Amino acid sequence: MILFPAIDLKNGQCVRLEQGDMARATVFNLDPAAQAASFAAQGFEYLHVVDLDGAFAGKPMNAHAVEAMLKAVTMPVQLGGGIRDLKTIEAWLDKGITRVIIGTAAVRDPELVKGAANTFPGRVAVGLDARDGKVAVEGWAETSHVTALEIAQRFEDAGVAAIIFTDIARDGLLKGLNLDATIALADRISIPVIASGGFASIDDVKALLEPRAKKLAGAIVGRALYDGRLDPAAALQLIRGA
Repeated sequence: MILFPAIDLKNGQCVRLEQGDMARATVFNLDPAAQAASFAAQGFEYLHVVDLDGAFAGKPMNAHAVEAMLKAVTMPVQLGGGIRDLKTIEAWLDKGITRVIIGTAAVRDPELVKGAANTFPGRVAVGLDARDGKVAVEGWAETSHVTALEIAQRFEDAGVAAIIFTDIARDGLLKGLNLDATIALADRISIPVIASGGFASIDDVKALLEPRAKKLAGAIVGRALYDGRLDPAAALQLIRGA
């Protein structure tokens, strides 16, 4: 079980959104590289980064901040947001990103995901962000007509490293992970699933360690860390003890 601290980038700053709404952004750190180093010092082992501006623009928009983070930490980093073509995937992997996350393109261009996952085994993840069961795209600005399960099943034999499943309705609101929907997805596919959206407290860590969640590969935590609602040491100790 990997706990991924999240850094969301907007205008070069470390922010958290509520339900993916760019107008409801709270700035938590002006220096994303310093934030990444802080997470490393707390004992986290894998960093989750999203280029929010890139997700809307369809191309990387916070490259300078991401590159600064890569220099600041040695732990692996997975990155999503604005990654829509093979050239961008190759560029990020060459710069030191461990794993790219493809969201919108997974809906619009599944062959890109399959080709990239085949070319870069273990280094391509798919981000499925669901609103009322349907996957949202273009930085969550649009909702598609397909379910997370339908898209995930397209990639069953493609070599995708992970599915990151986010419940948009809970994201940034500290309501707790939607483990029922996440586990239901994990039970239907063989690809490892990472839970995201709404992580609130140590209770979410305990829920992730219950037998029913054994198929989950990890969870992403954002605002609960920044707000001080989750003690990193206590959370990581609980996971390592399990």
